[in-house]
Amino acid sequence: MSQGRFITFEGGEGAGKSTQVRLLADALGKMGIPVVVTREPGGSTGAEQIRRLLVEGDPGRWDSMTEALLHFAARRDHVVRTVWPALAEGRWVLCDRFADSTLAYQGYGHGLPQHSIEQLYDMTLGMFAPHLTVILDLPVETGLRRAGDRADTENRYERMGTSFHQKLRHGFLEIARHHPDRCVVVAADAPVETVARDILRAVDQRLLARGR
Repeated sequence: MSQGRFITFEGGEGAGKSTQVRLLADALGKMGIPVVVTREPGGSTGAEQIRRLLVEGDPGRWDSMTEALLHFAARRDHVVRTVWPALAEGRWVLCDRFADSTLAYQGYGHGLPQHSIEQLYDMTLGMFAPHLTVILDLPVETGLRRAGDRADTENRYERMGTSFHQKLRHGFLEIARHHPDRCVVVAADAPVETVARDILRAVDQRLLARGR
């Protein structure tokens, strides 16, 4: 059985993560690679229940530590029930957001100390990490405009203000800078097809080429 791979997609609001996850899943499927598409917070029954606590309601509903604890509770259930079983079966798992979002949102955005987030990561996930993280980067104003066009109630983070989202963008770029072997930054303000091509090129160079 071939080894599974875990690819995560990160970025600010309106970056197009869900669209690019779907397009990459389609591309990998045409190559005969079995794919599981999932998301965070969510991706398992328990984690989806926690998701509503995080993405709906008033922006000031939780403090940064409470948010982080909720995210990692959902993440643990998601990884145990969805991600690890799929990888063990040799599937590639594509996830819309993962732990880098907690570091960006609760850490860089809300000021929770990085060592606190690292401790939560170690307790819940140990040494487990994505094989590749795609960080979709675009100007904050563009992303918020795109996100504002969506008709849904999961807009709690979108309503946290431009300065908060500027911190997020800075945080994601800092994460990429500190983890160049795992992360690739892709300009997300290009046409959808161009972004998809850039992502597939990164997947080919970093993951597919190693198996040839």
